Amino acid sequence: MSERNYWLLKSEPTAYSFSDLLKEEGLTAEWDGVRNYQARNTLRDEMKIGDGVLYYHSNAKPTAVVGTAVVVREGYPDYTAWDPGSEHPDAKSTPERPTWYMVDIKAQTRFSRLVTLSEIKGVSSLKNMVLVNRSRLSVQPVSIEEWGIINDMGMPKNV
Repeated sequence: MSERNYWLLKSEPTAYSFSDLLKEEGLTAEWDGVRNYQARNTLRDEMKIGDGVLYYHSNAKPTAVVGTAVVVREGYPDYTAWDPGSEHPDAKSTPERPTWYMVDIKAQTRFSRLVTLSEIKGVSSLKNMVLVNRSRLSVQPVSIEEWGIINDMGMPKNV
């Protein structure tokens, strides 16, 4: 079995929030509409079933990691690209030659507290995190150490 990897997926809460994911039947949803080539390559080639996901609310006050999810289906063509009625159409992408890919994720844990970007930036052991250095990417790798730190921050232990 391959090693589990970890990722951070960004969504604007007004577009699709963690609460929206929790309302999905089976708590599972397609992660569609990504229109960045680097993120597409990650979705298509690197994300595997069982990988952990930090769910991040971008363009929010405050921006923050709000929970975790798990990848339940590996990359497959994003059919919203060839649906002219979708929010993310791309006329160059076709079923025969798909340009864009998506994965399916399943909600796992809602954090008991938000882990804000400003808080993350204040943790020295997170200074190399992609979120801190290249925050515009909507799909980002997360190290196992970063995963653990952020989970601990979001789910504080009772003393």
